[in-house]
Amino acid sequence: MIETTEILPGVKLRCFRDTRFKQGRLIFQFVRAMEEKEAAFNALLPDVMLRATEDHPDMRAISQHLDSLYGVATGALVRRVGDYQTAGFGFSFLDDRFALAGESVLAGVLSFLEELLTRPLILDGGFHPEVVEGEKRNLIATIESELNNKAAYSMGRLLRSMCRGDTFGLPRLGEKADVAAITPQALYDHYQRIRRESPIEIFYVGSASMEAIADLIRPIVGSWQRNPVILPPQTGFTPVEGADLTETMDIAQGKLSMGFTTPITNRDPEFPAMQVLNTLFGAGMTSKLFLNVREKLSLCYSVGSSYYGTKGIMTVSAGIDFDREEQTRQEILRQLQLCREGQISHEELSAAKAALCSSLRSTHDTPAAIEGYYSTAALSGMGLTPARYMEEVRSLTLDQVVAAANTVTYHSSHFLKGDNQ
Repeated sequence: MIETTEILPGVKLRCFRDTRFKQGRLIFQFVRAMEEKEAAFNALLPDVMLRATEDHPDMRAISQHLDSLYGVATGALVRRVGDYQTAGFGFSFLDDRFALAGESVLAGVLSFLEELLTRPLILDGGFHPEVVEGEKRNLIATIESELNNKAAYSMGRLLRSMCRGDTFGLPRLGEKADVAAITPQALYDHYQRIRRESPIEIFYVGSASMEAIADLIRPIVGSWQRNPVILPPQTGFTPVEGADLTETMDIAQGKLSMGFTTPITNRDPEFPAMQVLNTLFGAGMTSKLFLNVREKLSLCYSVGSSYYGTKGIMTVSAGIDFDREEQTRQEILRQLQLCREGQISHEELSAAKAALCSSLRSTHDTPAAIEGYYSTAALSGMGLTPARYMEEVRSLTLDQVVAAANTVTYHSSHFLKGDNQ
């Protein structure tokens, strides 16, 4: 159902032709190796470019233009997929089958994309200073807002500690100080560089053929002077020494984040077993952590696990009273040990499989979900379609899930507690 072609050197087009939806979806992304020195640049760039162009020099003009295209919705895309960071744009728009005769919304969308990419608003050799300063303030506010989500803050600190050996722990949006230091000229120079060097990923969901999309995109990129680099392949966890960190803050509830590693990534055949393990261990209301640590023992207000399949990292996050850190920590480790020993009921295994398959079925429910699944899979190196993924999940045995559990090793933690504790 998905077609892939390289329409120009370093320019991949992936098309999912589907006539179920009235809305189409198109994304355009520059793909970069995640680096601390440019993460903030990549995060800021698409927002700045979406604020003003030569033809439409302010947001009002852009909004009016998009409204004239049957209300196209657009937004900046900044993603982190394993060792990569992407910067680009996403568009949701009326499929041409539902436009008036002789009108092509898709052609209008790609014409606007060309405008964004080739005619940004430039002043004195850089992006317009007022636009850059405004978007810098917005991005800094977004970064600062993480402090209001203490669980996300603690998890970020944990991943930064665990991933000292590579770039996976870097904040997706960069650091606040790095954003503040960006100048309009430096940002424009960065854009020129990534336009020249970066592999480009384009994804389309809708009724048009891949040939039609390629014919519309090729003239946009084909005139650029490009020398695209070859990105290094995705890597698993880079071993570093673990650490148990404690930090104090003016908070009413403690946040415990625990990190585990596994050699299994989403590029390995054992990946479905690892996903099922994560689901029955802590990712859901039927998991061991929820039913035992939270419900039965009342050790925490919230608890859940996540598995970063691109990297081979599993994490647990719990909201707890400050004096229950050690008791909660030990019970989380005990529940993992039960998984290693195969103390998993038929009901637990079945519920985990059903939850995972339900999530996979939803990947074809909307154009955005389709694009999100397949784009991430392509960049991370995972080759499973949702259908094949579900087949493998359903066929898993208890022994395979237990084997996956026995690859999981505790690594590090971060505990955020109150100032006076």
